[in-house]
Amino acid sequence: DSASNGFSFKGIKDYLDCYRSGKLTPSQVAKNIIAMLEDCDKSTPPLRAVVQWDQEQIMLMAEASTARYRNKCTLSYLDGIPVCLKEEFKVVPYHHRVGTVYLGTEPEKEDATVAKKLREAGAIIIGVSNMHELGTGTTGCNPNRYHKIARNPYKPNHFTGGSSSGSAAAVAAGLCPVAIGTDGGGSVRIPASFCGVVGLKGTFGRISCHGSLPLSYSTVSVGPICTSVADAAIVYSILAEPDPLYPYGLKQPKATLSGMCAPDLKGLKLGVDWTYFKACDDEVLSICEKAVKHLQSLGASVVEVSLPEMEEVRVAHAICILSEMRDFLQPDFNKHFQEMNLDTRANLALASQFTALDYITANRQRTRSMRFLREIFTTVSCILTPAVACTAPRIYESDLLTGSSDLSFTVRSMRFMQLGNFTGIPGLVVPIGYSTAGLPIGFQVMAKWWDEAVLLRIGLKLEQFRYQTKKPSIYYDILA
Repeated sequence: DSASNGFSFKGIKDYLDCYRSGKLTPSQVAKNIIAMLEDCDKSTPPLRAVVQWDQEQIMLMAEASTARYRNKCTLSYLDGIPVCLKEEFKVVPYHHRVGTVYLGTEPEKEDATVAKKLREAGAIIIGVSNMHELGTGTTGCNPNRYHKIARNPYKPNHFTGGSSSGSAAAVAAGLCPVAIGTDGGGSVRIPASFCGVVGLKGTFGRISCHGSLPLSYSTVSVGPICTSVADAAIVYSILAEPDPLYPYGLKQPKATLSGMCAPDLKGLKLGVDWTYFKACDDEVLSICEKAVKHLQSLGASVVEVSLPEMEEVRVAHAICILSEMRDFLQPDFNKHFQEMNLDTRANLALASQFTALDYITANRQRTRSMRFLREIFTTVSCILTPAVACTAPRIYESDLLTGSSDLSFTVRSMRFMQLGNFTGIPGLVVPIGYSTAGLPIGFQVMAKWWDEAVLLRIGLKLEQFRYQTKKPSIYYDILA
């Protein structure tokens, strides 16, 4: 429970309270959502958060959940909770387009593992969400005919961030309290930060990627985008476990939430590399420094650490993710070049310039960086950074027609993200405030491999730092 001043997002608990008290049924909620989905397609500009949905499918899941509540035999805390999944995942019966116009010509017949698990938990899948084409960017700008550009619920003339753009927009706009994204270079954490919600990138392999398009097999993790840290913990506890169909996560230790609700942060050492930390906009820095002091006031100690070779990490991560995407998408690049967005073509063309030697050198750097982190995590419990160095950028008219390509923005937006993707450590972003223009600002906590529990513990305390939550200018109250 959290005491709220004024506006607060509706989370899992709010839905469960309505269902358990009989105030609303999952079927009534589903009808509300269908009305809102119709409305946000007609609004100016259209929100474009959920790009494929099916009224009949939504109602079927909702009616099954309503019957379970009636018979008091619910399946999990997600029973009756509306969720959406990024279009990178296979979800029956939607088209697995992955942000393109040429993939997923036929409806899917098989669910990705995360979609299957959400169904087994009783969740209502309200559809699949918008994304940057093939996950190749951090704005969420996708001008093609099936997708169009997802709008930031706080300021609709600004980007959501990418590549899980629609997932973050859907959660911030109140369409669902939970969405699933993938994160290969900040693709869960950047949009969560820009849209003022919580985003968790699990440890590499922690949540199964089976059934998502394998764009980059060594950098991508799956994670939830939610309205609160507690909700992220619930979704994480349901999705995080080995999947026989996904070999990278088979040897993982059991996921736990131990110590998450400790009353304070006593005994925790928080690592900060101040030179790295300060490489962001002044407005972002000033609020992030205050958030660090807030964590100290709860008994944590802040330890100065040095994150070595961060420039090498930046370049090596780019080489790894782009080389792997180019390798996987080689046939698409040859066959569907004309149907790709311009920035996708540019990124894949850039990727074709890397050599085998570059890729091998980049992976040697990965081994080095993981060793440095192993040493750092013997002295601190986690590493703190701002989430993104800036707030969400503006959408220009030309972006709607031809897309957007701004490499300097891409580099800035990924600055605090790449370490987690490159080395596989988990990261959590939590909204901590707003810029003078009213755009959300987020804070990031990273921990050692498999230690998501400490992130969630610190995240719960970070939420108390934000003295108010501003209501997004596009917001649907499904429970009203």
